[in-house]
Amino acid sequence: MRDATPRTRRLDEYRPPDFLVDEIDLLVRLFDDRAEVRAALKLRRREAAAVTAPLILDGEALTLRGISLDGQALRPSEYSRTDRSLRLESVPDRCELVVETLIRPQENTALEGLYRSGPLFCTQCEAEGFRKITYFPDRPDVMARFRTTIEADRDSCPVLLSNGNPVDRRELPDGRHRVTWDDPFPKPSYLFALVAGPLVRVADRFETASGRDVALEFYVEAQNAAQCDHAMASLKRAMRWDEEQFGREYDLDIYMVVAVNDFNMGAMENKGLNIFNSRYVLASPQSATDLDYQNIEAVIAHEYFHNWTGNRITCRDWFQLSLKEGLTVFRDQQFSGDMGSRGVKRIQDVRLLRTHQFAEDAGPMAHPVQPDSYIEINNFYTATVYNKGAEVVRMIHTLLGPAGFRRGMDLYFARHDGQAVTVEEFVRAMEQANDADLAQFRRWYRQAGTPELDVATEHDPRAATYTLLVRQTCPPTPGQPEKQPLHIPFSVSLLGSDGNGLPLQLEGEAQPGPAERLLELTEPVHKFVFTHVETPPVPSVLRGFSAPVKLHLKADDDALAFRLAHDDDPFNRWDAGQSLMQRELLALSGSASPRPVSEVLLAAVGRLLDAQAPDPALLAQLLQLPSESYLADQLEPVDPDAIHAALRTVRTAFASTHAGLWRDLYSRCEAPAAAGNPDGPGWRALRNLALGYVADADATVGAAMAITQFRNARNMTDEIAALTVLSHLDRPEREQALADFHARWQQDPLVLDKWFSVQAMSRREETLPAVAALLKHPAFSLRNPNRVRALVGAFVQGNPVRFHRIDGAGYRMLEELVLQLDGTNPQLAARMAGAFTRWRRFEPERRRLMKASLERLAARQLSTDLFEVVDKSLASR
Repeated sequence: MRDATPRTRRLDEYRPPDFLVDEIDLLVRLFDDRAEVRAALKLRRREAAAVTAPLILDGEALTLRGISLDGQALRPSEYSRTDRSLRLESVPDRCELVVETLIRPQENTALEGLYRSGPLFCTQCEAEGFRKITYFPDRPDVMARFRTTIEADRDSCPVLLSNGNPVDRRELPDGRHRVTWDDPFPKPSYLFALVAGPLVRVADRFETASGRDVALEFYVEAQNAAQCDHAMASLKRAMRWDEEQFGREYDLDIYMVVAVNDFNMGAMENKGLNIFNSRYVLASPQSATDLDYQNIEAVIAHEYFHNWTGNRITCRDWFQLSLKEGLTVFRDQQFSGDMGSRGVKRIQDVRLLRTHQFAEDAGPMAHPVQPDSYIEINNFYTATVYNKGAEVVRMIHTLLGPAGFRRGMDLYFARHDGQAVTVEEFVRAMEQANDADLAQFRRWYRQAGTPELDVATEHDPRAATYTLLVRQTCPPTPGQPEKQPLHIPFSVSLLGSDGNGLPLQLEGEAQPGPAERLLELTEPVHKFVFTHVETPPVPSVLRGFSAPVKLHLKADDDALAFRLAHDDDPFNRWDAGQSLMQRELLALSGSASPRPVSEVLLAAVGRLLDAQAPDPALLAQLLQLPSESYLADQLEPVDPDAIHAALRTVRTAFASTHAGLWRDLYSRCEAPAAAGNPDGPGWRALRNLALGYVADADATVGAAMAITQFRNARNMTDEIAALTVLSHLDRPEREQALADFHARWQQDPLVLDKWFSVQAMSRREETLPAVAALLKHPAFSLRNPNRVRALVGAFVQGNPVRFHRIDGAGYRMLEELVLQLDGTNPQLAARMAGAFTRWRRFEPERRRLMKASLERLAARQLSTDLFEVVDKSLASR
């Protein structure tokens, strides 16, 4: 639980450690009720450190059993302890400290440090979990060589894993055994990993570009051994891609992945031994959807790419978190784009950014990509650090070009391999490798908030010129009332009446250039005049979402419909459709009386449905309406009922106006959606989208089609899509399908998570009571983060209209759950409480009810994780 006065950590207070650890020799003895840890640290005083500086080691929830310095046992009077540290006032400049501790993994419900997940012992040490295993300077700029010996019962823990390479195995008396692992690469303690338990190995090999043979080993529970093929293939593709795109070859003889069921995060990149949430490893067509397959490939790649961007080069301190996470998200996005449709991937990434990161930027937890302060670092594993951080790296890639970016990365790797560094050092490598000036660009790392671009256009037929006037602003955020202009890459094309881009020639240029130009915004206002533009074009700007900004460009419905039909940039084509839909939805949500849906919008959707679909995945994206959460971010005050009603009106209009086209599309997609077609996921997405609209047009017909698809489905994508359609309907087929699904999949925890989520996101008015009942289901547990996210997270984040009930029942339920979670898993409690952070944006009654929940939480004794979220939410203005 939290201290009386939580400490705020600040970037400008950073100072290097007084002591470094060259080597740590760990012995971890595992028993059913405890773990005994012996840590031998070879320490040296940093050259610039004061000779009087004490040795201070981090440690939490540890029972100290013994301590010795250079072979001499220390008396209690020779050291001091708090509940967070161990302090020795006087130690030699070089010494060996041996500390013996006892911990209780079976009681560790926070899932930080060493804990139990069913029969497994496993660890999660990022960000500050290693201090819950033993006393150590638990900070990323202390990098040590680890030698780890694990001892356990041979029958209950036949597999003993840690970082590096196995160098010794021994059988011991009393049915026990031990394995010693040696990691040749110095690493910070947050990258330490240990796993022990009854696992089976799924093995493969990979030959590196230089001809080295690497053993690839996945460790899973026996019943899941047949579900690793996709993850293994994804890993091999990622390894080859990193060699080809960045010249990075794997550096150990073995690469291991372990799947565990209880995990706070998606996965962890511990050097050589990645520990994964099982949902990002296990897959078969019967149990995993196309989206699951896509996510597994991306997360497997992300954690592998960390080997160089995170492990070999790591963070100096946690304020530099985006140095590894933003950069590695960018790398996994590039990989996923190369493995599939780059345009569709870009749309998916921007949809995620706009829905989550833009909202974060506009709320009380807003912070720069490089935060300048925090109370609890676990609260800063955010969309800003990860997704906006990736966009900042992408802008550097855009400004320097692929070849220039590669030069910068090569210099970064060569200069900083084996070091703990800062964001500044990454940007400096990019500059020096390209003789570029990114001084102003650095503001992207230091300024919070989502910049806004206001674009005005003017066509002069006499002069045959077309002018873009671009103004950039950024709204105030907590602690940053004033913002400076940013360096923004702004990609532009002008479309002619045939849909093709015009050759672009700026005023003063001797000759026209290509049809797409990258402009650079550095001032508050820029004016760009294009010549030889005889007729008014349709502007296509911010192409590819060249910067993470909000764009304001006046365009009538016809211009948006034109771009939706003709723009050759997939993102801008999608964005035009979203703008057209959003305009209609916002108008309806603010209207006091019903009115018909725009004929221009209905006609535009009809043209999409009537055309052939060379890229079904893209068409599925073009036909998706904006989410309720995204629409809420465009309004203040927010009325969830009005937004939901507007969406239902537009969906019903789409469905009824084009009922025949939706049924035809459903039938047309059936054959190409079959297994084995590389475009199958796109066709399945399109077919299942059509099924939802058929049900919106006629519930009886839709229910019959959905139950037939449900019963005949040969893959989880089609099965769960049909179940989702039925979940919204008040028909007997709904209850029947839910019962059948549960009976068939109740033994598979990952599939059962889908069953919980489908019910949590139902549009039915009875959803909140249904969620309350599911909280008491025998298969639900607050101890399992996946299950909590599947039910509570899906309801709170994925079903705004039912969570934000005007009577406040959703708020009271979440308040109670957050308090329960805070006593066992503070990280998870803080994330769930994020639903309250933007309470000020809502209409008065909901605002009052959410504030009351926050005030009741604030009156309790909270963990630092939850305290920071609640305190900042109430303090925001």
